[in-house]
Order: sequence, then structure tokens, then C-alpha cells
Amino acid sequence: MDASQQRKKWMSVLARAAFSDLQTQWATLDLPLPVFQVIRPAEIGLAQVRARMGGGGRQFNMGDVTLTRAVVKLDSGEMGYSYLQGRNKQHAELAAVIDGLMQTSEYQARLIRELITPLAALKAEQEQLRQQQVASSKVDFFTLVRGED
Repeated sequence: MDASQQRKKWMSVLARAAFSDLQTQWATLDLPLPVFQVIRPAEIGLAQVRARMGGGGRQFNMGDVTLTRAVVKLDSGEMGYSYLQGRNKQHAELAAVIDGLMQTSEYQARLIRELITPLAALKAEQEQLRQQQVASSKVDFFTLVRGED
């Protein structure tokens, strides 16, 4: 996996993680928050969501989704970015700081092992539980054919 694919993966994990889980996992690392400069303060905006009918039909505008983004620059020079769904500015800023740290050779391996991997596993577990809940409520419809034609 090349560097850009790795970065996409960890940025996705940071964006999709619940903020409480991210805070808890960050606290277990016992790392001080690095000194950073806010380049673009966390700000909230909208993005238009487009969809396709049946997955392959014509596109249509489905609606809007709220996004929060932030950009920081660590004192060591790395730029950290975050884009996440929702309106949590603290989450966006912390995710941007972690993205910046993930670009350093000093912290990357530890953060992958102790932050990104556990958060990804937790999210996968939550999604699997959700799929089980949905599957348990599934209704199979069938049609009985009457003998009359």
C-alpha cells in the first residue's frame, strides 16, 4: 500500500470514529498534544450529496450533509487536514493534529498500532453489530400462486 492510500485509510478512520472513542483512545496513548498553528480553524459547511437510482441510473441531488473541516501546521512543519461529517469542531481539530503526527516517522508506527488500528476495529465491530440488528428484522416477502388462471 503506497503512502497516499495509507493516509486515506487513517484519515477515514479518524473521520468515521466517534469523537468519544477518539478522545478515549488518544488519552490512553499518554502523548501530549503537540504544539501547532491553526491554518484554517474548524469550520462547518454543507456538501451536496448526489446519488443514483438503483446504483447505476441517472444521478440526482439527494440532499445536503453537514461537514466540518480543519487544517493545522505542526511546529515540525507537517500539515494536518481533516474533513468529517457532522458539526464537531473539536473532533475536526484533533483529527487534523493526528493527521499531522501520522506524517512523522517518529509517531506514525505507534499511532497506527495504538490508535488507528483499535479505532478501525471498534468501528468494524459496531458496523457488524448494526448489520446483525438489521438482518434480525428482515422480512422476506413471497407470493402464493392461486390455482385459478
